[in-house]
Amino acid sequence: MDFRLKLLAGTLTLALSAGAYAADPIKIGVAGPYTGGSSSMGVSMRDGVRLAIEEINKNGGVLGRQLVGVERDDEAKNERGVQIAQELINKEHVVASVGYINTGVALASQRFYQDAKIPVMNNVATGSVITHQFKAPEYPDNYVFRNAAHDSIQAPMIVEEAVARRGFKKVAILADSTNYGQLGREDLEKALAAKGIKPVAVEKFNIKDVDMTAQLLKAKEAGAQAILTYGIGPELAQIANGMAKLGWKVPIIGSWTLSMANYIDNSGANGEGARMPQTFIQDPDTPRRKAFIDAYLAKFKPKNNRIDSPVSAAQGYDSIYLLAAAIKQAGTTDGPKVREALENLQAPVEGVVMTYNKPFTHDNHDAITEKEVVIGEVKGGRVVKAQ
Repeated sequence: MDFRLKLLAGTLTLALSAGAYAADPIKIGVAGPYTGGSSSMGVSMRDGVRLAIEEINKNGGVLGRQLVGVERDDEAKNERGVQIAQELINKEHVVASVGYINTGVALASQRFYQDAKIPVMNNVATGSVITHQFKAPEYPDNYVFRNAAHDSIQAPMIVEEAVARRGFKKVAILADSTNYGQLGREDLEKALAAKGIKPVAVEKFNIKDVDMTAQLLKAKEAGAQAILTYGIGPELAQIANGMAKLGWKVPIIGSWTLSMANYIDNSGANGEGARMPQTFIQDPDTPRRKAFIDAYLAKFKPKNNRIDSPVSAAQGYDSIYLLAAAIKQAGTTDGPKVREALENLQAPVEGVVMTYNKPFTHDNHDAITEKEVVIGEVKGGRVVKAQ
């Protein structure tokens, strides 16, 4: 009898252990800058991710398991991003990762996911090279995906807005000294060259610079009719404020980051009228977007009911739904199988930026195309669709 009881107890223990194992959560890394000058993007992205995870878990999770976001603040620092990637892979054993706000951090960090054969979904960083860092034939399979509008889309749209739509022939470029700024500057110069235009001034500034007088004076003296920008919110605000101090007002047209709250708030009236490409504007123009905006505002209660970085929030949210769909289709969290599923998603994924119909292939890991991007304008302290 004792033997039978022990056997039964052992069987129950094994069954319970197997059940607990099957119910283990699916860990997804969430890396971005939650402090510092890029934080309005990072926090908005993180909160969009949190919202998507909460919704998916309420509906039963994925493969009968709950999703868990393992969040880390990379502080927009390349070396910190590298440390986090290794920690998430080797210690936390994430099955995938989302995030990366800053192009430099992405380029420094995502190689560890590539080596580990773990998919990483860039949901904000836009440097054109990001999804081409690991190309065939050296890398037969690429584990880096993106659902943000890369700079090869944005730069031509910026130039089209400035040159074709608004008729400016003399433009200056002001770009920050990071990988993001300088790669964007190169894309702007290429787009201008395609229209037979050379910028009258090309100026650089550093993160945390608070005086843009020298750069702006060069642009003004060169006769610039508009300023094209590649940078992030705090420094972009200094450009707008610097022009006001000089008594010189020309349009600012730049990358999507002109929509950041710390550009809008720090520049105030000086920042009004700035235009930029956007994949998502806080406008409830579809039922899906209204539901997302209402849920985000109710859960996170941002100041003035304005999402600090609507693009980051929406793309963060969508990135989780894309990964969840791939894991469900693959029937496993195995990295190569999830990558294969992402490259051949069978069912549409309804996001808030768009509905994703086969957004990726083996050779194209960028989900966003030009047709999903609109031009936004800062108006009344918010971003609206430009008229």
